[in-house]
Amino acid sequence: MTHTPGNVFMVVAPSGAGKSSLVRALLDRDPSIVLSISCTTRAPRPGEVDGREYRFVTNEAFAQMRQNDELLEWAEVHGNFYGTPRDRIDAATRAGHDVLLEIDWQGARQVKQRFAQAIGIFILPPSIEELASRLKARGQDEDAVIARRLLAAGGEIAHAPECEYVIINQEFSVALAELGQIVSAARLRFASQASRNAQLFAQLGIPAAH
Repeated sequence: MTHTPGNVFMVVAPSGAGKSSLVRALLDRDPSIVLSISCTTRAPRPGEVDGREYRFVTNEAFAQMRQNDELLEWAEVHGNFYGTPRDRIDAATRAGHDVLLEIDWQGARQVKQRFAQAIGIFILPPSIEELASRLKARGQDEDAVIARRLLAAGGEIAHAPECEYVIINQEFSVALAELGQIVSAARLRFASQASRNAQLFAQLGIPAAH
């Protein structure tokens, strides 16, 4: 298996577990991590900028990307298509940059099938009661929507074993520190160090990763 100098991290969580807040805080602390930008066929919403929130593409362009195997994963949601383009991820990891995907479990499973060395990190709430409390505190959804999100959360949480790491987001600062520790540890894995320091490893006579 070919290892790139950069790592791919996939952060997965049910709605309300704090995934987006943790990702934003990690990127603020470590700007060297590249956030993967998904592409979508839906129209931009007010304030959204192409290439920042999403890469906005036509249905024809998306279909062509699928046909050319240019997507690590894709899904159809409410009549619109969403996907993770591979080109920028490949370029970033080859250049030694770590890439982070904020993704659902289905997408993570697809990415893992194509990018076996991707590292899955599942964010859990400390309890279902706390998850419900956080969803209500956001003030974004009606009770019926919150009930559907909580019902879906059980099914999503069942896929936590598919990830290499699990963080219980009880205290935000602790969860953020743990997320950073996972990133740091991954950078010290033999394959990552060998890719980032190929010349040194060769000088020291260390064989390539097997």
